[in-house]
Amino acid sequence: MFFEDLSEAVSEVQKEVGLNGMFQDEEGTVYKIVEPDGKYVAFDKISYLRTRRLSEDRSPLPLALKEAEAAGYNVPKK
Repeated sequence: MFFEDLSEAVSEVQKEVGLNGMFQDEEGTVYKIVEPDGKYVAFDKISYLRTRRLSEDRSPLPLALKEAEAAGYNVPKK
């Protein structure tokens, strides 16, 4: 149920910000809506990338800080 809910939420956000659109949460993490690549495995049609959180050394879903900042977001840094 979690993954179905997440997929629906990402689809709703995609309708608002568009494919390759970005948004920022209250903690300062920036997310980017993307269409993931998939060759031999079935992937969701729409997904997201995000900047690292302050507690992380690297994001498991990497969105470069430089890209988020170039899009006008103020991203918190360690």
